[in-house]
Amino acid sequence: MERVAVKDLLNNNMKKIIVANWKMNPRNLKEARRIFSNIEKAASKMLNVETIICLPFVYISSLKSQVSSLKIGAQDVFWGDKGAYTGEISASMLKNLGVQYVIVGHSEERQDHPEEINKIINKKISQALKNNLKIILCVGEKKRDSKRKYLSFIKKEIIEGLKGIDKRDANNIIIAYEPIWAIGEKAVKSDKPEDLYNIVFFIRKTLSSFLNKDTAENIPILYGGSVNVDNAYNFLKNGGVQGLLVGRSSLEEKIFSKILKDANI
Repeated sequence: MERVAVKDLLNNNMKKIIVANWKMNPRNLKEARRIFSNIEKAASKMLNVETIICLPFVYISSLKSQVSSLKIGAQDVFWGDKGAYTGEISASMLKNLGVQYVIVGHSEERQDHPEEINKIINKKISQALKNNLKIILCVGEKKRDSKRKYLSFIKKEIIEGLKGIDKRDANNIIIAYEPIWAIGEKAVKSDKPEDLYNIVFFIRKTLSSFLNKDTAENIPILYGGSVNVDNAYNFLKNGGVQGLLVGRSSLEEKIFSKILKDANI
């Protein structure tokens, strides 16, 4: 794979973007308020970082009222606008709550309907963009192979996920690369910055294949895969990414605050 300088992968005018995905945590609103408040205090000091907290839906309304330096995100969205879809949350509902970002295509979501998932994700993205939400599109392979077939898998996720998206909406898209084999408590290891670097270049090249080069270069690419306080700085410095998608470490205020500090460079 062609090698380019890190500076050529990055838009140096961009703030670093750190996304906290709380998943189905914490257990109650009191605990959510405490964690949220402490993160907000830390984030307010990080002038070069955009901090996005993707909350469980039940906490969005309560925590949105105490936001100043944090951006609010949701963890998923439904592809329809309204109707008889029990348990689903529409993009317009999220927008009316004050949500600004939404995660689409997380690996945990992709486990359902694997044959149709890219089409479903594409419909979700279209609906979210219609409601002026910013998209955090997650892509990533289940495993790596020596013949690099996994690259075709990632390419397909990107192209099918963003199919038909107006180029003018590209500034509302963020790509989060999260290799499935590196996610979760049972993950044996995270990615290596040097390998991540090559993946970022490949993703940027894929985006350029259906968007113009300047547009593709301005789409932020994040890394998510067992990000923690020990590896965050190295990924940001040497991985060619504009930010990080942080899972369980985002629930530990001191650790997450250190990650924000590492990004504030």
